[in-house]
Amino acid sequence: MNDSVRWLLVAAAAILGAACTSASESEIQQWMAEVRQTMKPRVEPVPAPKEFTPHVYEARSLIDPFDPQKIVIAVARQQQARTTASAIKPDLERRREILESFPLDQIRMVGMMRQNGVNVALLETNGMTHLVRVGNYVGQNFGLVTRITETEVHLKEIVQDAAGEWVERPAKLELQEAAAQRTAQGQGRKQ
Repeated sequence: MNDSVRWLLVAAAAILGAACTSASESEIQQWMAEVRQTMKPRVEPVPAPKEFTPHVYEARSLIDPFDPQKIVIAVARQQQARTTASAIKPDLERRREILESFPLDQIRMVGMMRQNGVNVALLETNGMTHLVRVGNYVGQNFGLVTRITETEVHLKEIVQDAAGEWVERPAKLELQEAAAQRTAQGQGRKQ
């Protein structure tokens, strides 16, 4: 093909394209004007504001929260609670027992037997079984063994609360077989 023929074809395509564009553009403008006339915007009404009802505060019948006498009483109660709570504290001078180096969740009760008419618990940790009597310590929170039954070892732990005060907290170790049976019974009830 000749260069002049190519230029002629390009010019013809440009003229045809311009003619189509101007015709379709005017059609689009006309269609948009028609749609604007037929469309009516929907405006939803704004809901009415809720009526505010003020609360009547009658301070005369209530106790003044800033009454100095009330503050003195509250401080005295708090100090009294601290003195009774401070009486509870672990004996840090006593010699630690073997099972105090393990957390309670790593200690399992595997049995109970009677020695000289006294219940003795069999506790297992790290593959070793230990005999525990009432008065022994178990766990890392100064857990004193207070009672031993056929299925449980009851403890009284001493831990610090959020304020840093020592408080007593009950805990227990359950016989592994009894705990498994209780779990199975609970699941049977749910079904």
